[in-house]
Amino acid sequence: MDSLIPFTTSGSLVDCVDRKMLVILRDGRKLHGVLRSYDQFANLVLEATVERIYHGNAFAENPHGLFLIRGENVVLLGEIDLDQEDDVPLRKVDWQELEPIHRQDTELKRQREEVKAQILYDQKGYSKEGGEGDGY
Repeated sequence: MDSLIPFTTSGSLVDCVDRKMLVILRDGRKLHGVLRSYDQFANLVLEATVERIYHGNAFAENPHGLFLIRGENVVLLGEIDLDQEDDVPLRKVDWQELEPIHRQDTELKRQREEVKAQILYDQKGYSKEGGEGDGY
């Protein structure tokens, strides 16, 4: 009976070690790298890590090398299919070319979310993220 219960602890990452992974962080960054180690808190060690940013059909990469990620900052972790990775119809551009555009997109999104949070606060009584009553 116990074998039917899904393995949902950090131990389920054992099959992901030494595989290329995509990690999306709470701040929205997308990291690609080889998972080398993890612990019981799902803290991750990625090797040959690159941060990717996207805009339209273009992407840019910023190499980071060895990267330690605190488990509470991980939103999504997924394996990259190496056979299909190169088939994605995106063109690679220089980081310096795409980074200002990406920063502007991120700021516009932050402003929209701020306006939305204010409307929800004023009209529906929801608390703002990080504000009073946002204890999770």
